[in-house]
Amino acid sequence: MIRILIVEDDPNIAKLIEATVSIGGYEGIVCNNGAEAFQRMEAEAFDLILLDVMLPDMSGFEIMRNRTNTETPVIFITAKQELTDKVRGLRLGAEDYIVKPFEAMELLARIEVILRRVSKTAEVYEYRDISVNIEEHICKRNGQIVYLTPKEFEVLVFFLQHKDVAVSRERLLSAVWGFEYEGETRTIDIHIQQLRKKLSLKDCLITIPKLGYRLESRT
Repeated sequence: MIRILIVEDDPNIAKLIEATVSIGGYEGIVCNNGAEAFQRMEAEAFDLILLDVMLPDMSGFEIMRNRTNTETPVIFITAKQELTDKVRGLRLGAEDYIVKPFEAMELLARIEVILRRVSKTAEVYEYRDISVNIEEHICKRNGQIVYLTPKEFEVLVFFLQHKDVAVSRERLLSAVWGFEYEGETRTIDIHIQQLRKKLSLKDCLITIPKLGYRLESRT
């Protein structure tokens, strides 16, 4: 499972972020001070770090400046909205910079984009009689290629990455079409219908009334 270090001194915000990454199918490990976070970043392996800038003992900027393990991607999470702070964070090596307050869907979308960028997600997914190769952008069923549109392919991959997770239409729009996408959620329903038809997923890609969908690992 992908491990995400959450560095946040506000216990309520930390719990919210931990719950959010859990919804995405990731393991969240919380640190409430910079010194401990720095030690763990240097000693342990994480796939992503969510790092608050304003910490009581050691700021997020200090942590970024002093760390030697620079391979793990970092998203700064902060209440500081000034452009100079954002530029400073990015120049220190952060992959992204998100300002509080933020929506859970926005955070998940940004996490997923970065994990894909640094290839922390699987390249090949197997599900029932379906095989999906991310790098080759090929979907097969029973060994035969099934032609999907680019967005159908992305929606399928998203569900394969989040099996047994209830996914809202809004979250799918955010993750696949982008957080700024202003289309109607009906777009999602159409793509789901096509995936069910092309891949015979009617019995396992189920509708959750008033919410969205869930791809079940057991049928």
